[in-house]
Amino acid sequence: MAEQKVFAGPRIRRLRNSLGLSQTAMAKEIGISPSYLNLIERNQRPLTVQLLLKLSGQYDLNLEELKTDAGGAVPELKEVFADALLAGELPGTEELFEVAEAAPNAANGVIKLYRAYRESQERLTDLKDLLAQEGKLTSLDQARLPSDEFHEAVETRANYYPFTDEAAEIFAKELGHGPLLLANLVNWFKREHGIAVQFVPSEVMPNLLRRFDKHTMRLFIADRLSSFDQVEQVAMEAAMIVLRDAIDEDMKRLNLKSAEAQRLARFHLARYGAQAIMMPYQAFWRVALRGKYEIDQLASRFAVSFSQAAHRATTLQRKDMEGLPFFFMETDHAGNVLRRGGAMGYPHTEFGGACPKLGVYAAFAQTRMTIKDNVEMPNGQQYITLSKAIKGPKLGLSERPRFTAFLLGLDAEFQDQTVFGSGNKVLVGPACRLCERSACLSRAEPPITRPLGLDEMVTGLSVFDFQ
Repeated sequence: MAEQKVFAGPRIRRLRNSLGLSQTAMAKEIGISPSYLNLIERNQRPLTVQLLLKLSGQYDLNLEELKTDAGGAVPELKEVFADALLAGELPGTEELFEVAEAAPNAANGVIKLYRAYRESQERLTDLKDLLAQEGKLTSLDQARLPSDEFHEAVETRANYYPFTDEAAEIFAKELGHGPLLLANLVNWFKREHGIAVQFVPSEVMPNLLRRFDKHTMRLFIADRLSSFDQVEQVAMEAAMIVLRDAIDEDMKRLNLKSAEAQRLARFHLARYGAQAIMMPYQAFWRVALRGKYEIDQLASRFAVSFSQAAHRATTLQRKDMEGLPFFFMETDHAGNVLRRGGAMGYPHTEFGGACPKLGVYAAFAQTRMTIKDNVEMPNGQQYITLSKAIKGPKLGLSERPRFTAFLLGLDAEFQDQTVFGSGNKVLVGPACRLCERSACLSRAEPPITRPLGLDEMVTGLSVFDFQ
């Protein structure tokens, strides 16, 4: 029977050092030469079953310790070196395994240091937001990924792209809009470009929602999508053909530097163009104005989903045909913000959007309802918010349902120009770290602006009571 071989050199070296033994002394005790022990410690020779038994008998060693995963810290080290600050420092992951194996304490130290760095960066961002609320601009920032560059560019500007929007409106006149749009798009693709649009089941295309095969001239759309999302995907493909020059013009104004950020922006503008085809600007603006921005009515009139109609309401900023300054945010059930923007940019410093009391987080528990709130910020600023859970693509038997939640917001001063009326009054803050509301049951973190009030004789409503 072949011997089982174990390479655990660094752990043997740590054992020897903890016992205060030299290589010569340990080698003598376990009956091997010092040079052979040296090779073992450098992982150039294995620990055989006989050596493992000798180590166990001589030092009362728990052999399970040698079977533990030497790369246990590797996933966290990968996260560290995936940070934009360290990107490109390592050619691969081999060195991470070596560090985790040979110097686990040092590896854990690097991980702790990185966590402290991330915490300081988050506090720096909170401080920047706090100063921005007071009208003080700073250059404080953290290392940015291409996605950060893209989000900053699109979230801080008006969610209106004039070249793409106007070109989409011209194209939409040829197609019309409403329930017949999908059929008209399918016919247009076949007539103008010889492209056949096919709707395929998930088992044929399990990992994609849309794919264009230029060799067979077929556009495949996953049938797991809702009818609204199928139209959007087909319209996106059309936008990338018909609106290419217009998208290029709007891209220039985003002034993005990295290639990855530019690709994200091109996808963003293609989706914007698709919705502009589905809901042509002037027609949508007139119906919205006449119906006082009744989102469900708009969705029905243009045969689109609630989130598509709500998003389109945030884009109405054409000169002489301006809509109300709506803003939006889409999040998942874990609180990760997927996208946000607004007619005047997303009001991050004033509204925030991270308060757990917002309806957008309650929407996951009330998936069939539109939650209407009148929210009040700590400074007295009030907003109207509509929140609704959005169901994702159809699922296979082994997949869990996917929901996101969409929030549409508007400054309360415009309430009379809408049909929204009064909702539940909710006292919120931009984020726990920036909110000084006391006795909040939903508080998840202490505010950075106040010292903690730790009193062993008192238990408050929040675990982070402050002075």
